[in-house]
Amino acid sequence: MSQTIDTLFTNALILTMDENFTQYLPGAVAVKGDSIVAVGYEDELKKEYSAHETVDCNGKILMPGLINAHTHVPMTLLRGLADDLRLDVWLMGYMMPVEREFVSPEFVRLGTLLACAEQIRGGVTTFNDMYYFEEHVAQAAADAGMRAVCGQTVMKFPAPDAASYEDSLQMAREFIERWKDHPLIVPAVSPHAPYTCTAEILRATAQLAKEFDVPLHTHLAETAFEVENMRNEHGIPVIPYVKKQGLFEAKVIAAHCVHVDTGEIRTMLHAGAGIAHNPSSNLKLASGFAPVMKMLETGLNVGIGTDGPASNNDLDMFEEVRLAAFIAKAVTNDPTSLPAPWALLMATRLGAQALHIGHLTGSVEAGKRADLILVDVSPVHNSPSFKRAADNAYAQIVYAGKSTDVSDVMVNGKWLMRAHQLLTLHEDELLKQAAEIAKMIDDFLIEREQSVLSKLIELDG
Repeated sequence: MSQTIDTLFTNALILTMDENFTQYLPGAVAVKGDSIVAVGYEDELKKEYSAHETVDCNGKILMPGLINAHTHVPMTLLRGLADDLRLDVWLMGYMMPVEREFVSPEFVRLGTLLACAEQIRGGVTTFNDMYYFEEHVAQAAADAGMRAVCGQTVMKFPAPDAASYEDSLQMAREFIERWKDHPLIVPAVSPHAPYTCTAEILRATAQLAKEFDVPLHTHLAETAFEVENMRNEHGIPVIPYVKKQGLFEAKVIAAHCVHVDTGEIRTMLHAGAGIAHNPSSNLKLASGFAPVMKMLETGLNVGIGTDGPASNNDLDMFEEVRLAAFIAKAVTNDPTSLPAPWALLMATRLGAQALHIGHLTGSVEAGKRADLILVDVSPVHNSPSFKRAADNAYAQIVYAGKSTDVSDVMVNGKWLMRAHQLLTLHEDELLKQAAEIAKMIDDFLIEREQSVLSKLIELDG
């Protein structure tokens, strides 16, 4: 007698992204409630399961949803605000002043919902965020139906949501306590970076993360300037410095790690840290090239992130995966570096493991949550399809696939997009509100820049 399930996907090429890179063609996936109950060949699963809904995938690729391993989603509302600048000028001269003026719970919610719409359309089912008023990021993501690791920012400067780091730390504690067992949201604490935090803050956030067994999300060794300053001020590089503060006693998610050496990579491996590689952001801000191949060869879990949409300027994980593969080849001068299956693995199972949620998502396996996407590889930009080699499907996705090829998205067993139609969000209203915010920010910066110019003229006079 067949078992009754909610959804049976059939007639698909299934890329499981499991440890063996198992594929099924024609494949099927059985979903009940929020989880995958079986994966295999279509004829076998049809005999075993009776579904309330059978989805004919029409030969599309069925695979795990993409994992955006590092971002700041409310910054969709700051997309294109200030570009072609040094990181310190961009951050201190534009981002932080605007954030102090405009960031509020309403701002954060709108920016998050806009980001969720973009990410769902691009096949992202999970993202790892760090921002202010993070509880509102979490609520918006949950309302949109996405899975997310949400880190409340803590730093030594006054922030839009807190006058002091003690306030931020208390906010993080209360946020974690309220969201600890949510089905979609993993709360976290986020000391922004060693250069925006004191040693005391790093130690306090690590203790908080350990106390609740939640991730700690931070930026590490993003620029050579950061590493040089750390050496000048403390006599050691960034990774040894944060280790000295006990940071690696927590479940660290380290964004960037561009300027790290072999010893530091081993330190992070022994600590069980996950790495978020951000190719577009690092290129755009001229931060350098992270030693991704050394990290992977050492055994680190390395995911791929977009970074915030103010420094990228999009949340397109297809673009990031392709760039990650290309950069690895160029940096090593070896075209066999980071082949397509491994590039895609970084955006799925390895990314989930880097976020310390590999037991929940990242691959199409029985027992994992039903976070699934359908990708159409029949459009003209991705035709024809060759079947000769087992890696052809991965190459199609990585080297020719586009975010617009994603037709359907399911998270936690629930549909978020079907046939390119979003089911949990209303884009038109979000876009209208975003345009209104942009007008206010423009007016603020025009007035601010005129004031600075007036002062300079007066001083010169």
